[in-house]
Amino acid sequence: MTATPGLGTPRLASPDLLRSVFRRHAAGVAVITARGGSGPVGFTATSLTSVSAEPPLLSFGVGTGGSSWPVIAQSGHVGVHILGEHQQDLAATFARRGADRFGAPTAWHEGPEGVPVLDDVLAWLVCRVVARVPAGDHRIVLAEVVVGDPEGAGRPLLYHQGRFTALRD
Repeated sequence: MTATPGLGTPRLASPDLLRSVFRRHAAGVAVITARGGSGPVGFTATSLTSVSAEPPLLSFGVGTGGSSWPVIAQSGHVGVHILGEHQQDLAATFARRGADRFGAPTAWHEGPEGVPVLDDVLAWLVCRVVARVPAGDHRIVLAEVVVGDPEGAGRPLLYHQGRFTALRD
């Protein structure tokens, strides 16, 4: 490989290369939730994508080694929550292994289809899972929107350079 003028030396594909590149990609922050037999589960996701308007479909990635995967693998419905810049601590809680994600101070209630719905988010959706597509050590979950609320107040939380951050004016 040769260097490109004005750029660094290209590196061969690796998990580190992918992580390094995506640290430079600003992404919105969401929390995905589901109802489990022994209680609710959830995780922080930056892979949320709008897929189709008709029918209304979205997707997100979930690691098969994560604690939420066994429930997501069986759930018929999931909650999708768009976090605001005031919710950095909530995002960190749902991203941390071993955290009591639904204990205080997390505020939530049981929503449609029994899905855990987080309070005080910018927007939330309850979606019906329509597919789980294998993708390496993850699954891409495709889900159809059933119901939601887009009326939360505030500005979105972003993830960039390995940390949660806010939009700048």
